[in-house]
Amino acid sequence: MKTVKPLVLAVIIAFCAFAKAQTVVNQTIDKDINAIETKVIDWRRDFHQNPELGNREFKTAEKIAAHLKSLGMDVETGIAKTGVVGILKGKRPGRVLALRADIDGLPVPERADLPFKSTAKGEYRGNEVPVMHACGHDTHIAILMGVAEVLSKNNDFAGTVKFIFQPAEEGAPPGEEGGAELMVKENVLKNPDVDAIFGLHIGSGQDINTIAYKPAGIMAASQSFTINVKGKQSHGSTPWTSIDPIMAAVKIIDGLQTIISRESPLTREAAVLSIGKIEAGVRSNIIPESAQIIGTLRTLDYDMQRQINKRMKEMVPAIAAAYRAEATIDIPAGYPITYNDPELTTQMLPTFERVAGKDNVHLIKAITGAEDFSFFAKEVPGLYFFLGGKTPGSKEAFPHHTPDFFIDEGGLLLGVKTFVQMTYDYLGQ
Repeated sequence: MKTVKPLVLAVIIAFCAFAKAQTVVNQTIDKDINAIETKVIDWRRDFHQNPELGNREFKTAEKIAAHLKSLGMDVETGIAKTGVVGILKGKRPGRVLALRADIDGLPVPERADLPFKSTAKGEYRGNEVPVMHACGHDTHIAILMGVAEVLSKNNDFAGTVKFIFQPAEEGAPPGEEGGAELMVKENVLKNPDVDAIFGLHIGSGQDINTIAYKPAGIMAASQSFTINVKGKQSHGSTPWTSIDPIMAAVKIIDGLQTIISRESPLTREAAVLSIGKIEAGVRSNIIPESAQIIGTLRTLDYDMQRQINKRMKEMVPAIAAAYRAEATIDIPAGYPITYNDPELTTQMLPTFERVAGKDNVHLIKAITGAEDFSFFAKEVPGLYFFLGGKTPGSKEAFPHHTPDFFIDEGGLLLGVKTFVQMTYDYLGQ
């Protein structure tokens, strides 16, 4: 039997002691994570019952800030109007990681029969509207608040965690700036400078306790556009004395769809053009003077986006002119493609598989939904993934942004576990 050298023996003893200490630490963290589940669900239900629209999340921000302050963090409020940022320092210097949750609701009435159903009201485009967390942002807030509490109790890591609670992900009210783009302008990724950022989104159609991811582009670029059509008003009984803007608007809508179906190379990447609103007239027997069309364009390729924009600007006035009307179109830049840094995704994949189980982690194709997390990921390496929110075996999953939208809260704890473990693994690399 060979004699073990003293130095080698010392290294083995030290490694065993470290491994034992890490096991104790992990057990403590797991205990704290499991203990936080009830709180996370309670927070989620409170935010769900009391949603607020983008740039108006005043009470939501107050609750978040109070929680972060109770954990002893340095907290900054009023970023990008109603955003909240908390800073948690580890016990040793190191990199800076940002974790992000969006906090705004939507102008959608809730139909789901829940004891914490929303009956809130808000103002949107000058009208009183029902407000609902119809995209799961309430779960995002609650998950990140839970992560903040767990990490504040277990901050034996090298580096700093910046918790970003972002308003107006669904878009700022007309005429206002907001969301991630404004947060970036206001230097939310600076002081301390962020090295990487992680984000998640709950999915009503994805089974709980699963994770879905994709390197590179995972969500589409999004542009909202507005078309104004000008005609000539007349009595409904004599349409020949009018220039009908409604007829022109209908033909414009029809024509725009041919850009997607006949001019876009959809085998390269997906593209979607949808009309969400058309407004014209006041009564049945008056052909109005004007009409307005509002819609959205989703693209996963910037060259395709540029070509579709070009054709939209050519087609809209030309179709209007064919019906003797005039039309203008405005297409702001919108959200960029949500891009997952490939190297960062590769680094974190083992974390996903360890936390959720390899069989519960799925590589997916890009989707035509959009996310202004993309503005953060343009500045620093980012990783955005999907967390399951659907009850396994349920017959129907209601889409996001609809009155029947529903999330199974049994999957929220995996969100906490994943963010916590991603933090330790990233800062420990």
